Amino acid sequence: MTDILLLESLQKILHTVDEGIHIIDNEGITIYYNDSMSEIEGLDYKYVIGKHVLDVFPNWKKENSTLLTVLETGKEIIDEKQSYFNFKGEKIYTLNTTFPVYSGKKIIGAVEVARNLTNINEMNNKILSLQDRLGTDKKEKVDNTRNLFTFEDIIGESNDILEAIKIAKKSSETKSSVFIIGDTGTGKEMFAQSIHTFSSRSDEPFIGQNCSAIPDSLLESTLFGTSKGAFTGAVDRPGLFEQAHKGTLFLDEIDSMDVGLQAKLLRVLQESYVRRVGATKDKKVDVRVIAATNRDPSDLLNEGLIRKDLFYRLNVITLKLPRLCSRKKDIEILVKHFIKQYNNSLSKSVIRVQDEVMKIFKSYDWKGNVRELSNCVESIMAIMDDDSVIRLEHVPTYMMDVMTDSEVDIIDYKCGDDEDLNDILSRIEIDIIRKQLSQSGGNVSKTASKLGISRQNLQYKIKKYGL
Repeated sequence: MTDILLLESLQKILHTVDEGIHIIDNEGITIYYNDSMSEIEGLDYKYVIGKHVLDVFPNWKKENSTLLTVLETGKEIIDEKQSYFNFKGEKIYTLNTTFPVYSGKKIIGAVEVARNLTNINEMNNKILSLQDRLGTDKKEKVDNTRNLFTFEDIIGESNDILEAIKIAKKSSETKSSVFIIGDTGTGKEMFAQSIHTFSSRSDEPFIGQNCSAIPDSLLESTLFGTSKGAFTGAVDRPGLFEQAHKGTLFLDEIDSMDVGLQAKLLRVLQESYVRRVGATKDKKVDVRVIAATNRDPSDLLNEGLIRKDLFYRLNVITLKLPRLCSRKKDIEILVKHFIKQYNNSLSKSVIRVQDEVMKIFKSYDWKGNVRELSNCVESIMAIMDDDSVIRLEHVPTYMMDVMTDSEVDIIDYKCGDDEDLNDILSRIEIDIIRKQLSQSGGNVSKTASKLGISRQNLQYKIKKYGL
């Protein structure tokens, strides 16, 4: 009974997985063909079961079939790309792994697991074709260093950020690889671009690529390029290494790259030669690589997410970027910088930030770092009317939670140059209502009870102040 249950469960599982599965016996006869494989090849499994592979695919030869090849050689075939027309006349692209099945020392069959890459491949071809059409414009853009960040664009006076700039400038004087470590929003690409523009390669291309933004199956051709005939529809196309020749290639989130592909990247870094996918000849490249991660490298190494040999090859110079919470003296400087920036882009005329608001900014834990601060200032200014001062009522409600009751008590309620008594009283009222709403979990009835006013009166004030 147990054996039957396990067999039925296994068949159910195999029929529901996304990968196509095709199993043959030692005579080449199909004994299993799941729904995903049926969808990939456009065949009903009833037509395939019990037939020889070459009877199902009459135009194939023995050497065309990875299943029959594995059956004959006894050697597994790992991640082989295939392209062919299925029985619906559709061109399909698959990534196949095929391995023999033994009983003792005797081969009794073979199993093929196929991953359908058709949609991904079509998307990649469209992207690369678009890159080809925009090739000239792109070349002009990467060559125009005015579009890239420089060290002058990095804002801050804290010791941590000044030390990071110092190390980055020193690294610009060398050809060595740089490994940037920093949380999200700390400015990893800004530093990478600044290193490039401060170096002797500044007149050459700078190309940045987030390794997590492209599927592993396409990242290889994106980095190294393709050769005509590598697979059906493949054309001669340079990869990012060739495009960045004599310049700088920035690889962000390097730890998201497949470990197998990391080995190929290591070879390029060590030998300075790149081979396009499907090509037989290498091309010499001169590329300075800057890699980055937002995780602790020791964790990546312990978890096997980055090869040790690749890490040590990339980590010639280590640049660790500080979190915004560790450089709070820079927050006021950054806020003023962003106000100036968004005054231009949003056609605003903000001139300053209330002291109470700056206290909140300095107390808040900016987990998104400088990027989050920039987005916050932009969001506030985008919804402001013609006010020239960022006030408490403009601050997002979720940020008010950083202020304790004692902090509320010591807020400076002195009259500003452009404020009268009504303005000050309104600020006090807004602040108290926000705090009580937060502590009551947004419950209007509880908040009204705490404040000693009617529910209707509180609702009026919430609407009045836009809370």
